Amino acid sequence: MPQNSPDNYGISILKSTSLAIFAFLAPLAAFAQQPTPVLLDAMTTELQRAFTSLGKSAGTSNENQLPPYFLSYSVSDATAAMIRAQYGAIVGSSSNHVRVADVQVRLGDPKLDNTHGDHRASAVNSLELPLVDDREALARSLWMATNTGYGNALDNYLRVKTEAQVRAKEEDTSPDFSSEPPQVAIAKPAPPVVIDRAAWEQRVRALSKIFREFPDVYQNLVLLTVQNETDYFASSEGSRVVTPHLQARLVVLAVTRADDGMDLFRDQTFEAETIDGLPAQPELESAVRALGTSLEALRKAPMTEPYNGPAILSGRASAVFFHEVLGHRLEGQRQRGDEEGQTFTKEIGKDILPSFLSVADDPTRSTFGQTWLSGSYTYDDEGQKAQRVELIQAGVLKTFLMSRLPIASFSESNGHGRAQTGRMPTGRQGNLIVTSTKSVPDAELRKQLIDEAKKQDKPYGLYFEDISSGFAVTTRSSPQAFQVIPLVVYRVYVDGRPDELVRGVSIVGTPLAAMKRILATGDKPEVFNGECGAESGTVPVSAVAPAMLVSEIETQRQPQGIERPPILPIPGAPAAPAAKEAQ
Repeated sequence: MPQNSPDNYGISILKSTSLAIFAFLAPLAAFAQQPTPVLLDAMTTELQRAFTSLGKSAGTSNENQLPPYFLSYSVSDATAAMIRAQYGAIVGSSSNHVRVADVQVRLGDPKLDNTHGDHRASAVNSLELPLVDDREALARSLWMATNTGYGNALDNYLRVKTEAQVRAKEEDTSPDFSSEPPQVAIAKPAPPVVIDRAAWEQRVRALSKIFREFPDVYQNLVLLTVQNETDYFASSEGSRVVTPHLQARLVVLAVTRADDGMDLFRDQTFEAETIDGLPAQPELESAVRALGTSLEALRKAPMTEPYNGPAILSGRASAVFFHEVLGHRLEGQRQRGDEEGQTFTKEIGKDILPSFLSVADDPTRSTFGQTWLSGSYTYDDEGQKAQRVELIQAGVLKTFLMSRLPIASFSESNGHGRAQTGRMPTGRQGNLIVTSTKSVPDAELRKQLIDEAKKQDKPYGLYFEDISSGFAVTTRSSPQAFQVIPLVVYRVYVDGRPDELVRGVSIVGTPLAAMKRILATGDKPEVFNGECGAESGTVPVSAVAPAMLVSEIETQRQPQGIERPPILPIPGAPAAPAAKEAQ
């Protein structure tokens, strides 16, 4: 990771209009030698016309007529197929094709521009594009989005300049935009999605129908989505990037309600780069039956009690834990801004994890073992090449996940500027990978859990088998805390009694305390694939981690709910035995 001293803000992006045009045109010689998709060619042509024309109305010297110092077009061109079933029948089967352009306009200069502070999100203007390669229609659509985006940028730049005059000096006075070399990489666009719809409708229907075997599963959903997306990026700096991204996902969800009114669910997601990579039908059916069985067992499990003591998180649960508790706090923009809690901002070079743990984020890695990683990509959403970033080495914090928004001591991107279409990219996780030099087999980790519980005079420790989701609070206006929602939790008794399934558990805590309490890890890393939402929208992510033993974890009860289980029996369920008449 390139690292500069705090005073090294020598950003050299386009100091004048002539330099800007030169930077824009210089890479075109190499670019022109490669086959150019029609869409990218239309983007390039209109971008050049707009960049050399905006803010230069003939015969005017109005200060409101400002030329942009940076302009970029990002286009998401995606085809998708979706099949949805519930209760053993298809309820939705569709396909679509969408092209959306994001236009980013920056006015002022990299030290202070229209994206500063709270105005950052307003720098992007989006518009749907024609689905056909009609150059004139594409150009006019991009023109409209650019014109609107320029007007918004101008309004926000004037606000930024006014606010700079009246507000107190910020803690971090880093520039608003980093200087990066232009990237040129034109990959083959993704093909349109093609699936055997009849065959997959039958498969999805059959998976949903399995839940008819479980009368206490009141709702179920099986959803197949297949999306092939090509991302196009062009900028006034000379970047020209075309990258495909393919993803197939099968989500299974089942819901029940306990007699005391608590709603419970289990879900499982199967992901692959293409639909052919999804598991075979027998494996899927076995997984669905296991999910139904576990949900009915969960319905009958006793309610948890508040707990503070030792616990094991399975590899999958540990991966979600690291993503929520640690990963979000290592995103670059969290270190800047008067509203951010900046948990680790001043911890560079210090221990924040036990010395046997290291953490990297590596979007360049597409698989872990035989498992596909959904957080992989080759170029980020700012046209920067993806990089493996060593965040923590032997417990010591080294750097942060950086977009093109500089922070103190880190003035360059490391390829982690990510965003959902329509949002402004920020530093985000891709594939967060946790490694350990203090790993033991599962049986030994369980023994250590029991020993630790005895040491703390606890009747049991907890084992978290599966976790669904969580959230992290990183702002100053709220306590620096996290919450993680487990799905399957067992009590592991120290006296040798069988493990006991419990329900209604929620993990809560503060990040600094949680990270220091890890005692050991298992020797079998597991993968969690999912989607993560933050200020730059929802992006696919992965996390890889071994199981971990913690000396202390705090749990509380989830909301119980007030609704009764269904009064009317579910159709097809075995009838309850009739009450005997009094003799």
